[in-house]
Amino acid sequence: MKVKLFLLCLLISITTFAQNTTYSVHSQKMQQLLKHINDQYLDTVNFDMLVEKGILEMLKELDPHSAYITKKDVQQANEPLIGSFDGIGVTFQIIRDTINVMEVIIGGPSEKVGLRAGDKIVKVDTASAVGKHLNNKWVQDHLRGKKGTKVTVFVKRGRSPELLEFSIIRDKIPMHSINVYFMADKNTGYIRLERFAQTSPQELRDAMTRLKARGMKNLILDLRGNGGGYLQAAFEIADEFLGPDKMIVYTDNFRKTGESFKSTNRGDFQKGRLVILVDEGSASASEIVSGAVQDWDRGIIMGRRTFGKGLVQKPIYLSDGAQIRLTISKYYTPSGRYIQRPYDDGLDSYFDDLRSRSRHGELLTADSIKFPDSLKYQTAKGRTVYGGGGIMPDIFIPIDTSRYSSLWAEMYRKGIISSFALDYMENNKEQLLSKYPTMEDFKNNFEVSEQRFQALMDFGRKEGVTDTIPFQFSKRAEQFVKNKAAELDSLYRSLEELQNSTHFKEMLTEFVTQSFNESMRLRNLNRADDFIKDGLKFEIARNMFNYGEAYQIFLMTDEGFLKALEVINNDKIFKKFGIEH
Repeated sequence: MKVKLFLLCLLISITTFAQNTTYSVHSQKMQQLLKHINDQYLDTVNFDMLVEKGILEMLKELDPHSAYITKKDVQQANEPLIGSFDGIGVTFQIIRDTINVMEVIIGGPSEKVGLRAGDKIVKVDTASAVGKHLNNKWVQDHLRGKKGTKVTVFVKRGRSPELLEFSIIRDKIPMHSINVYFMADKNTGYIRLERFAQTSPQELRDAMTRLKARGMKNLILDLRGNGGGYLQAAFEIADEFLGPDKMIVYTDNFRKTGESFKSTNRGDFQKGRLVILVDEGSASASEIVSGAVQDWDRGIIMGRRTFGKGLVQKPIYLSDGAQIRLTISKYYTPSGRYIQRPYDDGLDSYFDDLRSRSRHGELLTADSIKFPDSLKYQTAKGRTVYGGGGIMPDIFIPIDTSRYSSLWAEMYRKGIISSFALDYMENNKEQLLSKYPTMEDFKNNFEVSEQRFQALMDFGRKEGVTDTIPFQFSKRAEQFVKNKAAELDSLYRSLEELQNSTHFKEMLTEFVTQSFNESMRLRNLNRADDFIKDGLKFEIARNMFNYGEAYQIFLMTDEGFLKALEVINNDKIFKKFGIEH
């Protein structure tokens, strides 16, 4: 044993020495190159651009997740993880070239001076806030600013012609990673975690405390679409569900400087049924939590195979304030699974994997997913799980391909639904609140009438939205040529051959017909009405209550959520998987 350990240490030392020697040679080489360009190149050189391009190209050769962030982008890139920014404390949407306040953050600067959801900001300090120049960047540049600085906004409220003036002192605004949590039934809480930020563990504990006070015994944790974040946050959140002294995750690299993270006895939800929802957008920290819960047979993982990111990045600041997020380790689940997807075929292939999964039918059926026996591992109770490309859920939920309508998306994208809702609420909010004083009352009893729906659609048509598909022959023909260019070049060597070919006409007709039919499918007129009604109900609820409570409207028709709620109340399923609860 001592001999093996000595040989391993010797091998690591030799490898490290060889890398350090190679690094030294090439470091000098890069410095020489930059010096000669500076001293002898025929023209002036933009070294900022040159070095940044060089850094980007070098990082591409390492792995898909090492990244470079310029100095000017560092703060914005870190905001979702740090969990705060300086501003006035509103969420907004630009509708018809005007800033519409969608929500006022409770306790924030705007709420303190009296701004309300539905207000329209038409002027910021001396600058007009209405017109074609308006975009999200303009709004952020003018409303965000250093804590303690003042901004004056002029607001149109309701039908009053008078503008209201508000002087707002900017402050630190929290960016919550948990915006949605509620009791799904009398025993089951639901929490949606959108990212793993510094504040996420405490946000989770606070949400669970409030739900326990309402009777929570079971928990559905929704990690769908959660692309990850801080490793420390993942470790702390997994710790909430596991008993003491259990491996949560460990990391490793060729230098053998990895770490291991074990659970403590401080978890607030070590007992109780747990279901975690995941999908192809759940990555990194989401996979650490779901992998640990699965390996220790603590809860049931439901949904679709996760993204497959098993690499750990460390933020490193450069001398000019720019940042590199450098991959420093691989991570492994408690059973030893390395869940990183292969990236040997290049970045394009790597990031095209999700479309590849869709083409192969993986999002529709679990049977299309094949794992080699070499990647087989065992949970604590002997259930078989697999590594090598994400976390495979215990219960597969196919994607609902009909849960989309381009008509509904266009209504949202153009602000039709939210604008209509805001106009409607100007005259009806108090009446609605007296009739539906709680979100539960509203969710269960409010219905969008056919008359109100038709008024919304009429409003949409006035704004240029139609419920039919424009043919757009020229665009389809242009796409046909792009897609079939190589085939056309090989088939037709002269204009005469093309003119006399019935095959060409058949190819074009087939392509245009197929693309038109695909547009009709995406328009999904069979379900568009229901989606639009739900969207209107959500926007009204958001104005009456808040985003977190209103989100329940969408979950009422969410197959993943409904299936999770069904499973968490099923004794037989938990016994079948041998899950602790």
